[in-house]
Amino acid sequence: MSDTLQESLDRFRLPAVKSTWANIHRGIEKESLRVTPDGRLAQTEHPRALGSAFTHPYITTDYSEALLELITPVSDSITETLSFLGDLHKYVYSNLPDGERLWVSSMPCLIESDEQIPLARYGSSNMGQLKTLYREGLGHRYGRLMQTIAGIHYNFSMPDNFWEQYREMQGSSEDLQTFRTRNYLHLIRNFHRYSWLLVYLFGASPAVCKCFTKDRPHDLQELDEWTLYKPHATCLRMGDLGYKSDAQRSIFVCYNDLNNYIDSLYSALITPYPPYEQIGATDASGKRLQMNTNLLQLENEFYATIRPKRVGEGGQRPLQLLKAGGIQYIEVRALDLNPFLPLGIDAEQIHFLDAFLLYCLLAESPECHQAENREIEKNLSLTVNRGREPGLMLTREGEAISLQQWATQLLGDIRHSAKLLDSAHDTTAYNSALSQQQAKVDEPENTPSAKILAMMKAQQMPFCKFGMQASENTQKFFKESAIDAARLAEFKAASQHSVDEHTAGEAAEDSSFDEFLARWNDYHI
Repeated sequence: MSDTLQESLDRFRLPAVKSTWANIHRGIEKESLRVTPDGRLAQTEHPRALGSAFTHPYITTDYSEALLELITPVSDSITETLSFLGDLHKYVYSNLPDGERLWVSSMPCLIESDEQIPLARYGSSNMGQLKTLYREGLGHRYGRLMQTIAGIHYNFSMPDNFWEQYREMQGSSEDLQTFRTRNYLHLIRNFHRYSWLLVYLFGASPAVCKCFTKDRPHDLQELDEWTLYKPHATCLRMGDLGYKSDAQRSIFVCYNDLNNYIDSLYSALITPYPPYEQIGATDASGKRLQMNTNLLQLENEFYATIRPKRVGEGGQRPLQLLKAGGIQYIEVRALDLNPFLPLGIDAEQIHFLDAFLLYCLLAESPECHQAENREIEKNLSLTVNRGREPGLMLTREGEAISLQQWATQLLGDIRHSAKLLDSAHDTTAYNSALSQQQAKVDEPENTPSAKILAMMKAQQMPFCKFGMQASENTQKFFKESAIDAARLAEFKAASQHSVDEHTAGEAAEDSSFDEFLARWNDYHI
């Protein structure tokens, strides 16, 4: 065993690396707007050839009918995950209405009013109507424009044999579910402490179209007649222009143990919120405006940079699933689409994410408290708005430290988890990914956010023109790439099956939507 590997084992107080540690389970959910040739949001329905957005396992919609979400199955192979996502893109591009393409930036295209943002539709089943009503409520609460922001969600889990081995190494007598859940919360707390690093390294939203800020207060600067930006911003998607609200700020969710987390969110789900009561559950004509007038309509309304998750049968609530079975995996939600990459993400980024998340799992993770939470939020805000500013200072345990110094120290620590993964995989890809991230810390102009602004300035290109050019290049890339015949047949079959399943579900409905909604809102855990 090399001295450097032994140092990494010692860093985390581990006796050995197990080959099963190579079997990280991962999946990607990628959002992209459908846009017209002139860069406006598509007003067309979800393409029929893509199947039912309600029941398709790989192709669905998010907030808007025009906001596609592509989902890869769980895999322990980075190559297979990216290959599947690439094939999904080829299939989607070949079935878009004439002239449409996918918008490859996180911040949206030309949208001038909420009326230009069609809500996603999921049919007449009670659950389908509920999903659309939930989106109607989001529009009244936060505005529809905010919901057109796109990103990448990275789902991460360690296999059961890892947890069995790690539990033995830790000398724990807990049952596997309790041990796994406790350690995923351990990971989540560290993720919050260090998520500013991901925003700095991978943030790709330093500018927006002026129309995005219409009638909204902001402190952005004018880059040109059509574009607003911040000179050293990294990820405006994660700032005040993104998923932020006074209501959300009032919710303090604790990740010290699962019951605390469940209780925090459950309280928000059953607590009326006066501004939402003013909106009302229905308008004067009786049309429903939102699911209820509580602080949160659903668990997923609470925006977080990372979520504990568990898969379950349809109709079961996320908190009920977590309470019954514990945490199964975590979902990272802090990633922008990289417009320079055809898939918005690549293998190098995934290698780093795996090393980063494994570090968050293995490193010490003290319990969180509100004072530290305020420090975390300040560090994230500074990195979002000023991350590339020379000499920018963050706060670590009450002490000032430069972003560059802390990032270098943190990458040095993450290199230990990268060495463990390289050993398990018999590769050097993880350490190579770390070196590429250190280059971004040493030279901020290597970050995606800096590259975007440099290109826009050099070519005197407004944000929307930049987005259109990048989207056209990506469309051309996938149009020139053939899809494997077997994979094409698989996607066609999945699309048809989703339509059949959707139709059967609607036919089997046996209660009114009013009754269904009343039962849904009568929520107990």
